[in-house]
Amino acid sequence: MSQLPKQPAEVSVPTSADVARLAGVSRATVSYVLNNNATVRISEPTRRRVREAALQLGYVPHAAARSLRAGHSRMVLLPSGHIPAGPLHQYFFEELQSGLRRLDYTVVQYGSVGLTADEAATAWAELRPVAVVVPPGIALTPHGTGILTRSGAKAVITLGPCPVAGAHGLVMDQRQVGASAVEH
Repeated sequence: MSQLPKQPAEVSVPTSADVARLAGVSRATVSYVLNNNATVRISEPTRRRVREAALQLGYVPHAAARSLRAGHSRMVLLPSGHIPAGPLHQYFFEELQSGLRRLDYTVVQYGSVGLTADEAATAWAELRPVAVVVPPGIALTPHGTGILTRSGAKAVITLGPCPVAGAHGLVMDQRQVGASAVEH
């Protein structure tokens, strides 16, 4: 029988107040610096001090708290399922994720195997994503699109052979792609 190693009784999670204390600034300044808020003038030495204090303490902003304050998340949900993924498919999703990260979005892949289309949309909506990109092979209904948009998703995008009412669609019929490749 294996045993887990003993964990420290209480691990203190660093807060923005800890960062502010160490950097000698207000919590508001910490928030402005770590959220890259350009509307407030903060000197470069102060910005550097705040970032160094955060790094030294191992401070990481809490995504859920940030979402509550902002009223929305910076999460883009990529549902996953049983999708055959070749190199082109893999490259597309790697580039999509890389581009979204550069725009300061958090990309989350979420499995919904075993759920109906509307159950999956409800599960996705519970995460309050700012956008959902539904790949080919994963079902989404107009009702599911409504659930997502009412929960705050600013964009619901489907990738596949058929458009879905209420969602933006990048219609990609692999049969047509294959036929074009053969013809070429």
